[in-house]
Amino acid sequence: MTTRRLPAWLGIGAAAVIGILTAVQARINGQLGTRLGDGFTAAVISFGSGLVVLVVLSLVIPQGRRGFAALVSGVRRREDGARGIPLWMLCGGVAGALSVATQSLAVGVIGVALFTVGVVAGQTVSGLLLDRSGIGPAGVVAVTPARLVGGALAMLAAGVSLAGGVDAPPVLIVLPFLVGAGIAWQSAVNGRLRQRVGTPLTATLVNFIGGTLVLGIAELVHSLTVAPPPTVYPAEPWLYLGGVIGVTYIFLAAALVPYTGVLLLGLGTVVGQVVTSVVIDALWPTEAAPSLWQSLLMSSLAILSVVVAAVPWRWTRRER
Repeated sequence: MTTRRLPAWLGIGAAAVIGILTAVQARINGQLGTRLGDGFTAAVISFGSGLVVLVVLSLVIPQGRRGFAALVSGVRRREDGARGIPLWMLCGGVAGALSVATQSLAVGVIGVALFTVGVVAGQTVSGLLLDRSGIGPAGVVAVTPARLVGGALAMLAAGVSLAGGVDAPPVLIVLPFLVGAGIAWQSAVNGRLRQRVGTPLTATLVNFIGGTLVLGIAELVHSLTVAPPPTVYPAEPWLYLGGVIGVTYIFLAAALVPYTGVLLLGLGTVVGQVVTSVVIDALWPTEAAPSLWQSLLMSSLAILSVVVAAVPWRWTRRER
């Protein structure tokens, strides 16, 4: 069955909303991790609260119950010796766990903008490879010259943000790149799972179940080997909204990716994410935030990368 494509402008606009939510969630989780002095606990709180919301929605909404029944049936069913829903389609939550944990550990130190550009680079490289390999639900998506140029511009945006040097541990710079690669993989996997179960709600639920398990194990190991979890928690309610925001944008991504492809979804997300991160860092800066000129140039390049990659350029020969 051929998947109907959305108009490019509509797909980019919806993806930009995902980017805005991602940047806001990153700042909230980063601040919670800073206030707690424990990024792992902050990540568990974020993912765990999102899981609670999804469980309630899946029980209350008929579509959620049908989707969960389809999930159980698909995992049990075997087709030609293989499961109807292979286990790798259930692993999107691992990337989500890495994303939230990195937000909680890094954003409070390096700021949202530096975190975002690392994610941009990872999403760009991974999105190109995933679309070309056909792992995403849209099948094999051709890597055209325009897409390559758009991806190169996104990488250049990441380079501009780091041009002035970063006063932070190298691991905090590398982790966002891995998060970006993971987000592209997560979108592809969740989109494929959504096709099998018939609803993005169940695909998102699976993502949060897996992510919560991974983060719970990481927090247990951290508590036993490094330091016990905090005993005092901030009173501000907004610090605990990361999970709800995560549910919203992962749900949207799972619903959108069959119509946009992994790369277009990732580049559209970059626009919302980069612009929002610049605004957040301008209003609420951290010590390692890039300068204003770097942030503006980075934003311009990121937006240009989306235009180049998404516009259906047509080259025609002149008639002699």
